[in-house]
Amino acid sequence: MTTLRLILGDQLHRRIASLGDIDPERDTVLIAEVMGEATYVRHHQQKIAFLFSAMRHFAEELRGEGIRVGYMRLEDEGNTGTLGGEVARAAERLRPDRIVVTEPGEWRVLEMMRGWSSELGIPVEIRDDNRFLCSRAEFARWGEGRASYRMETFYREMRRKTGLLMDGDAPEGGRWNFDRENRKPLPAQVEPPEPPRFEPDAITRDVLDLVRRRFGAHFGRLEPFRWAVTRADALRALRHFVEYRLALYGDYQDAMRQGADFLFHSVLSPYLNAGLLTAEEVAREAERAYREGLAPLNAVEGFIRQIIGWREYVRGVYWLRMPDYAASNALGADRPLPWFYWSGETRMNCLSEAIRNTAEHAWAHHIQRLMVTGNFALIAGLRPSEVEDWYLVVYADAYEWVELPNVHGMILFADGGVLGSKPYASSGAYIDRMSDYCGSCRYDVRKKAGPDACPFNYLYWDFMARNEATLRGNHRLDMPYRTLDRMKPARRTEIAEDSARFLASAEMSPEPGVAADRPAGQAELF
Repeated sequence: MTTLRLILGDQLHRRIASLGDIDPERDTVLIAEVMGEATYVRHHQQKIAFLFSAMRHFAEELRGEGIRVGYMRLEDEGNTGTLGGEVARAAERLRPDRIVVTEPGEWRVLEMMRGWSSELGIPVEIRDDNRFLCSRAEFARWGEGRASYRMETFYREMRRKTGLLMDGDAPEGGRWNFDRENRKPLPAQVEPPEPPRFEPDAITRDVLDLVRRRFGAHFGRLEPFRWAVTRADALRALRHFVEYRLALYGDYQDAMRQGADFLFHSVLSPYLNAGLLTAEEVAREAERAYREGLAPLNAVEGFIRQIIGWREYVRGVYWLRMPDYAASNALGADRPLPWFYWSGETRMNCLSEAIRNTAEHAWAHHIQRLMVTGNFALIAGLRPSEVEDWYLVVYADAYEWVELPNVHGMILFADGGVLGSKPYASSGAYIDRMSDYCGSCRYDVRKKAGPDACPFNYLYWDFMARNEATLRGNHRLDMPYRTLDRMKPARRTEIAEDSARFLASAEMSPEPGVAADRPAGQAELF
């Protein structure tokens, strides 16, 4: 039996299920750069370069093992521009007895794959993605009968299943979760180390030239390009994180600092989501650091929770709730996305800084995503579909299975509480406490009203007021609603008027060219 084995750009692992039983004498691996996948949203230039280069390197590694690889470059003659088209061409050329694939990370691609067998007249086997610790079927059993899901419950099950940070049947240290210890602002005297930068080789330089020519109008800056594009270098990045940044990751994982783009974060998510690293090996390496006294429990538990808890959880919710999940809009948010999300042209320094970081690196850490760009989208009532598209475009680690639940559920509460228990809304006080952004802002975070006040301050209360009918019954919001109840009518009117004025201002325009001036010294991002 001869087999055509398709590897997608986010499946670059030698032990992926579709390669598990490969016969190098009879089988062919197909890897294809196609315009359809590069442009179904206008992905950040660095994301396209990272994936194309990693794909080309992976193909060379397979060839080094004596495996036959059919690699279609974007500009190769005859490239159809679609995954389906390239599979059909390979099937016509090779006449395989079957096609084997690993399940993709997006519903639209799975639906495409399900049609290939009838279209091509060849059996197509779609295998479970064995890189994840929890299969779709296992998560479905866990979620059966639940109207909503809670990550903490799921996370504890994953700890028991894997044995990570366990002391027999009990959690290491007597607690499952050390999040209370992980909310410190970054002291001025603490200087975070830079993550490693990997210089582009000849393959990557060719890809950068391609992206510059073909995708130069996409969001973000192509260079400097710092990403690892091989498993060997991704493993070096993992070891560097464990040695130099993991120990303080816990304390300062929620902190932000002007111009400090990476802090103590791992910056491993693009490698995990593309397959260069696996969740289990990353989590085991972090646990090893704890067992050997190289990092404290609060840091290691917080990191492992993100890997085996949150990451696996959002994937499970995505597959359990698709394809209808994206259609909900529980808060009726319908304001268009402001142009400054693309240009960085806003006087709100926290947003300008988070968007600059995103444009320069195709990456930002989770608090910038959740409590700056995400928090503003929530309290301003931005349209979920446009916000979701933005997050899918701008980050190198973004694929729909991880992006959609995080944005639709966690950030925007558009699912009405399926994924999380409350909307993560805050005023400017949170950003001021966890960062130094407010000291360089045109707006005054100490002011609650008027044109000079931080817009987060009045938009937060406007959000609570206009969504009162939906949110008041949520017990986790009892305190802010008691505060709102104590406000005098004149204060509530002031909040509504300040919010209406700001939301109608040029700064909130969805059109380019009419927004506020970009901060001094900031180059154009798009």
